[in-house]
Amino acid sequence: MKELRAVAGEKDAGRKIKYFVRGNLQVSYGQFCAMKATGGLLLNGAIAHADALLRPGDEIVVRLPDPGPGKAVRPEPGPVDIVYEDEDLYILDKEAPLACQCTPKQPSGTLENRLYHRFCDVPGFVFRPLNRLDRGTSGLMAAAKHAHACQLLQRQLHSDCFVREYLAVVEGEFSGEARIDLPIAKAEGATVRRVVDAQRGQRAVTHYRSLAQGNGRTLVRLRLETGRTHQIRVHMAAIGHPIAGDFLYGSELAALPGRFALHSARIALVQPLTHAQIVCESPLPEALRRLLES
Repeated sequence: MKELRAVAGEKDAGRKIKYFVRGNLQVSYGQFCAMKATGGLLLNGAIAHADALLRPGDEIVVRLPDPGPGKAVRPEPGPVDIVYEDEDLYILDKEAPLACQCTPKQPSGTLENRLYHRFCDVPGFVFRPLNRLDRGTSGLMAAAKHAHACQLLQRQLHSDCFVREYLAVVEGEFSGEARIDLPIAKAEGATVRRVVDAQRGQRAVTHYRSLAQGNGRTLVRLRLETGRTHQIRVHMAAIGHPIAGDFLYGSELAALPGRFALHSARIALVQPLTHAQIVCESPLPEALRRLLES
């Protein structure tokens, strides 16, 4: 059970506790209702009514209930590289190829299965990824440990508070940097493939900068301003430089079985409850670096 504490100040005098909890503690409406129903709203140690009026110095305690049983996921042993962890979130470095989450067609062999094994001692564990990576993409992912942290972190997505940077090896040698602003939509009749579509597409913006060239390819650093499905893969293919080994938008490479040359290299975010800055980085995998060597 996640517990939040706060003390009312002079400016909170006469304010209803429900507005204090929703505003100051940023508890969502759904979480507030669930917490209130389980007696998790306390004022100076006693269960409080949502309309109770505050006085300066009052202590407010919010006890957010643990989630009920989620979907049935089979725990499976397997490597999980957690590079940062606190009581509210964790950041891990995913290998590739590896699917992130279970589906009816793939109930096992995913990162989610491994995490349910890794956190088997955590009651009611739920995998709450903030940024998802394709099966063929390696690198850093952030996930929330509870619903309140997930809600707060989701507000940071696609803002300057939550920065995601990628490294990619793309086909063709070039230099410089640019901003790609091309709308993306699902290809008609397709289940996975996306296309640039000015009529049906949603706004998608990617920033890229070339870092090195070699063997007819270029290493680029990319930063996402939006988060559309396959955004980097679609954008780089659209400008004539598909990700090396991208079997959907370019050409498959025998040197990269089951994956392509895209790596989530850096995540920077603000810890949602302590407000500390968290930055994690992951180097380019050796298999991707070798693509630049003749």
